[in-house]
Amino acid sequence: MTPSDKFEDLVELIAVLRKECPWDRKQTHHSIKDNLIEEAYEAVEAIDDGNYDELSRELGDLLLHVIFQSKMADEKNNFSIDDVILRISEKLIRRHPHVFDDEVAEDDKKVAENWESIKLKEGKESILDGLPKHLPGLIRAQRMQEKAANVGFDWAEWQLAWEKLNEEIDEWREAVTHQTETEQLDEFGDLLFSLVNVGRLLNLNAEDAIRGANRKFESRFRYIEKKLAENDLSINESDLEEMDSLWNEAKNLE
Repeated sequence: MTPSDKFEDLVELIAVLRKECPWDRKQTHHSIKDNLIEEAYEAVEAIDDGNYDELSRELGDLLLHVIFQSKMADEKNNFSIDDVILRISEKLIRRHPHVFDDEVAEDDKKVAENWESIKLKEGKESILDGLPKHLPGLIRAQRMQEKAANVGFDWAEWQLAWEKLNEEIDEWREAVTHQTETEQLDEFGDLLFSLVNVGRLLNLNAEDAIRGANRKFESRFRYIEKKLAENDLSINESDLEEMDSLWNEAKNLE
């Protein structure tokens, strides 16, 4: 086979691999599910880095997993890639009546409200249904808050949510001082949830923010290690004062 930019050729290529390659033939839905998550995160990283060449490759890896999972399902007569495409097409048309029917949605807020309303009509028991339990905590917190806000359960303005944040800070301080570790953890969770809420109301994405903070910490800490190594010192041979000085040096270089 030769490389192709046709979707049907990719489907055929994966079918050949599934038949001819011992590794591909051995895989199951469960054996490669973590790889699917990994590829999604790599795509997100490419987006954050603004690396569009890498993004095109990572999206290809994601597409591979969609087709591979569909192929394995098709082998057991569960569903096919055609079913996958049909179902998402049906859902998109059904949930956009302002585009494909005569309903009016004057802004994105109304679109979001309609989306949640239609989901409930489809048989969902809660507007929170469909949020994977294994989503990273900050993403899940923000998505739950957004979904609740779409049906009117929200603070009127960020300043009110800030008051709640201050209340949660006080409760966590009290827990740290006087309560058990379990109660401290519970109050810490409430504090994080409130912090996500304030950020959301200011149009800030909590997961983007923590990824940025992580990158910043990693870059500065690696700078400390690099500078110490240039002086033939390991991180264990340094003290806090020296490391803090190098930290500030890395910060100033940014």
